[in-house]
Amino acid sequence: MTDRFNAMVIDLVDGKPVAGFREITTADLPDHDVLVEIACSTVNYKDGLAITGKGRIARRTPLIAGLDLAGTVVESRSPAWKAGDKVIVNGWGLSETESGGYTRYQRLKPEWLMPLPDAFSFEEAMAIGTAGYTAALCVNALEDWGMISPGQGEVLVTGAAGGVGSVAISLLAAKGYNVTASTGRPETHDYLRYLGASQIIDRATLSEKGGALQKERWSGAVDAVGSVTLANILAQTVYGGAVAACGLAGGADLPATVMPHILRAVTLIGIDSVMTAMPKRARAWKTLADHLDRTHLVKMTRIEPMSALSQLAQEIVSGRIQGRVVVDVTR
Repeated sequence: MTDRFNAMVIDLVDGKPVAGFREITTADLPDHDVLVEIACSTVNYKDGLAITGKGRIARRTPLIAGLDLAGTVVESRSPAWKAGDKVIVNGWGLSETESGGYTRYQRLKPEWLMPLPDAFSFEEAMAIGTAGYTAALCVNALEDWGMISPGQGEVLVTGAAGGVGSVAISLLAAKGYNVTASTGRPETHDYLRYLGASQIIDRATLSEKGGALQKERWSGAVDAVGSVTLANILAQTVYGGAVAACGLAGGADLPATVMPHILRAVTLIGIDSVMTAMPKRARAWKTLADHLDRTHLVKMTRIEPMSALSQLAQEIVSGRIQGRVVVDVTR
């Protein structure tokens, strides 16, 4: 075991969160029951907010950033896990109230861990990460709430070239849905079509305030934007349709009315990935194992060293990252 190693630590400086690398030892880690040697992590939009300080994500400091991790159990005081077990962790307050995955080693509560799915390597699991796992939660929720059958109507995905959007498009297309991607980046159109989008619309068409009820178009939607965009999606959703909301890249407000819900029976489903119970997590990862095209995953993923985290955080919050980034914590 390495005696000293680098970690991306968030601390308060003059009352503001500041992230930077610090050399630590295992003695600096939390006193939880399972010690994991981390192979890799990933970069989500929320990670970008935490590192840049543009969102007050870290509610306790100092702590190690990183929502996700994949690695191997080194030591365990819990009977649930033993040395050599391959595990992943998504959420559970990592990077918010608990130290996370941007480090070589981490101590974790046993109930946060789940076995690395047989279908994926460490790198593939982190290429999916919280963003892809959230996309799977969205797809499962839409189907549970009675979104129309594959091949009928359009399913909208906003923030389409981002992590959630990329995985959502691939999953929905694999299941036979007619997917429309919303993006403000014309250079990503070929990429989105490769993932399975049948149509592409400019995000500007959804960003201006519209009427309480608009022309029906979407049988379902996965929205990572929020604000006016989400309000317009709800107003354009067909009778009995459903919208899964999982992000706020466009704002945390929702300038909408109850009209789509009481006149068209439209369902708005809130998706939280952080505290989701294990059975739902397992089902989401099964959806990913069964339906996520591995060639799509390769296309949407790049691998970067942990030393590049500050730059990557700036890129993701400014909308310049396409797809997913795996973070090699050994570099």
